[in-house]
Amino acid sequence: MSTTTSPVVVTPGRRLGVEQEYEAGTGTYVRNGVIYSSILGTKTISGDEGSDDAKATVSVERSNTKFAIPVIGSEILGRVVRMNPRAASVAIMMVGSTPCQEDFQGVVRVQDIRATEKDLVQMIESFRPGDIIRAEVISLGDQRSYYLATVKNEHGVVFAQSTDGNSMVPISWEEMQDPKTLVVEKRKCAKTF
Repeated sequence: MSTTTSPVVVTPGRRLGVEQEYEAGTGTYVRNGVIYSSILGTKTISGDEGSDDAKATVSVERSNTKFAIPVIGSEILGRVVRMNPRAASVAIMMVGSTPCQEDFQGVVRVQDIRATEKDLVQMIESFRPGDIIRAEVISLGDQRSYYLATVKNEHGVVFAQSTDGNSMVPISWEEMQDPKTLVVEKRKCAKTF
């Protein structure tokens, strides 16, 4: 009798377990006693309940569903979650037109907001927490975040709410206005299509 735990989506290189606990199954490889995923798919753990000396098998199986993974040059849609004077943290929601199944983090650095006058850019005048932005992946970054850029005209804020909670509309490439209160706030606006 075999048991299977609930499947989890994993990417290549993700650590799945150690050889002392599991046998390496399909879609995995072992390096220095650690089992890693070799393909994009769902992680499954199965084993025999009746046998005490047999290890459970960890494997990764491909699925037919389409997964979105950011790569260099891909266009993303994300929500600004945190900001500091040098960078904005972004939760990536879509890659191209495909929604992400897994949480990916991105960072827009202050020097990657505009192509010109980079030294005059201020983060608070470009984005605010909660803004939805369109950006391009320029680097795989560090282990936690992809580096994103909004230097192209079609990249920047696509949706924002005013301090009163109303949806704002762009009135120029660097300003958005609340149509109800007529309050203008600075943003790095994306060119509308």
